[in-house]
Amino acid sequence: MVASTVNVYPLSSYTFGTKEPKLEKDTSVADRLARMKVNYMKEGMRTSVEGILLVQEHNHPHILLLQIGNTFCKLPGGRLKPGENEIEGLKRKLSSKLGANSAVHQPNWQECKKLFMVHLPEREYFAVPKNLKLLAVPLFELYDNVQRYGPVISTIPQQLSRFHFNMISP
Repeated sequence: MVASTVNVYPLSSYTFGTKEPKLEKDTSVADRLARMKVNYMKEGMRTSVEGILLVQEHNHPHILLLQIGNTFCKLPGGRLKPGENEIEGLKRKLSSKLGANSAVHQPNWQECKKLFMVHLPEREYFAVPKNLKLLAVPLFELYDNVQRYGPVISTIPQQLSRFHFNMISP
C-alpha cells in the first residue's frame, strides 16, 4: 500500500478568531442520551463524521481539537442529515463549527479521505465559538492516552501511520 502524502503547514500560517457561542443541546449526559434515544426511534441510525485537521509546531504534527470547558476534547464534526454525502456533510459541519459568518473568510476545505484527514490549505481563517477552545495537540500526547482523550482520539496516531507528512517550513 502506497502512503498518501499530506502537506502539514505551520500553526502560525493560520488565523484564529471568535464567533458567537455554539450552545450545547443538552445540559447533562442523561439529557443527551434521552435525546439520542428519541432521535433513534424517530430516524433510525445516524451517521456522524469528524475531521482530523493537522498542523505542525516545532516540526512535529499536531491535531486541532475543540475543547469544551477545561476537560472534554472532541474532533470537529457532527451528525449528517439523513441521506447526506459524507464528504459534503463533513465540509458543512466544519464550516458550521469553524467557519466565519462573513463573506471575507469563507473556508476552502480541501479533499477529504475516508479516514477524513482534511487537507488544510496553506492559510485559513478559523472562527471558534466563544464557548470553545481550539487546541493544537501533538500526536505524542494523544498516543494511548484514553484517560484524557477517549478511545477514538487516542488511536489517531496509529491511524495516521499510513500517511507520509511533508512538513512545510514557514
